[in-house]
Amino acid sequence: MSEIATSTTVSDINTVDRILDRVLQGDDISATDALLLLTQTAPEAIERIHSTADKLRQQQVGDTVTYVINRNINFTNICEQHCSFCAFRRDAGTEGAFWLSTEQILAKAADAVALSATEICMQGGLHPGAKIEGRSLTFYVELVTAIKTTFPQLHLHAFSPQEVEFIARQDGLSYADVIIALQQAGVGSMPGTAAEVLDDNIRRVICPEKIDSATWIEIITTAHSLGMPTTSTILAGHIETPTQQIAHLAQLRQIQQHALNSQSPARITEFIILPFVGEAAPAPLRSRVGRDQPILADNLLLTAVARIFLGNYIPNHQPSWVKLGLEGAKTALTWGCNDLGGTLMEEHITTMAGAKGGTSLTVADLQGAIQEIDRDYAQRSTLYDLI
Repeated sequence: MSEIATSTTVSDINTVDRILDRVLQGDDISATDALLLLTQTAPEAIERIHSTADKLRQQQVGDTVTYVINRNINFTNICEQHCSFCAFRRDAGTEGAFWLSTEQILAKAADAVALSATEICMQGGLHPGAKIEGRSLTFYVELVTAIKTTFPQLHLHAFSPQEVEFIARQDGLSYADVIIALQQAGVGSMPGTAAEVLDDNIRRVICPEKIDSATWIEIITTAHSLGMPTTSTILAGHIETPTQQIAHLAQLRQIQQHALNSQSPARITEFIILPFVGEAAPAPLRSRVGRDQPILADNLLLTAVARIFLGNYIPNHQPSWVKLGLEGAKTALTWGCNDLGGTLMEEHITTMAGAKGGTSLTVADLQGAIQEIDRDYAQRSTLYDLI
């Protein structure tokens, strides 16, 4: 796909109107159409895209904004990989490195339950020492079993495709073997993180040691076939182009279409844009990007185009209040998002990169932000059942 010029003409405006008219009638648009929308620069065109995304959100999921009461637990920052955007990882034995014990993790889960949490979101670095009797899978299964045995009411949203690949590689197992074992231990859904941008030219620069795009897709689709729901994400606003952003969205739409067409027992439950935050990221990528914090306007336009392109297949869209701040996330709710995410209670990965949004919000914070844009709120489960 060739890059479309970013200058906006009268012809572009007319084409934008035709695309948006089709969208409001329920039609899908092509990746080429989506790219044209994403590369508009005229305020008039952008406002039309904005208003269409908001109308489409209303048509597809209504006006109620949902949230989840959850706790984020990063159980270790010791990692074998060296992603160029990551300020979280440490080598074992270095300053700031940590590896939480099962007792510490259970204490955090107990605190979450005391605050009415329904979900634990758990991910960590790829720690080669995370083994029991020489097996990585045993470590992860015993950790999950300990949490679910103690707190059976909690939904465990845990372990990204990258972590699944790490376990499988360490133990010589298939991805399906790992997913089934984690599922049987009590994992309820898989975070769609480690996707970054599903373009291997980008991945070779920002995360050369991570799994490639095909492997990420294989693990996500395997999870769906086994009844494991997943989320989906994009790391946006670094060195990727609009063409690569749209190609990423097209991959996600194809994955979801496959799940729906094959009647997989599970599918993608939500889409989240994760804007690049680079204040404390390694210098080479930070200097190449040329800024430290997300550009809100760019994020909002991508938010709107994502709703327009994905909404017929992935109806739930969520901004990152950690990365955008609560005010930015609140604005994104008027550009196509319908969910404000979770309370988190603690967050390390983005905060250590220099994000300004904070590490925790209360239920009152989330509800208040939603009320400020004159929308109703509702608590949900991880899988978007209303509570």
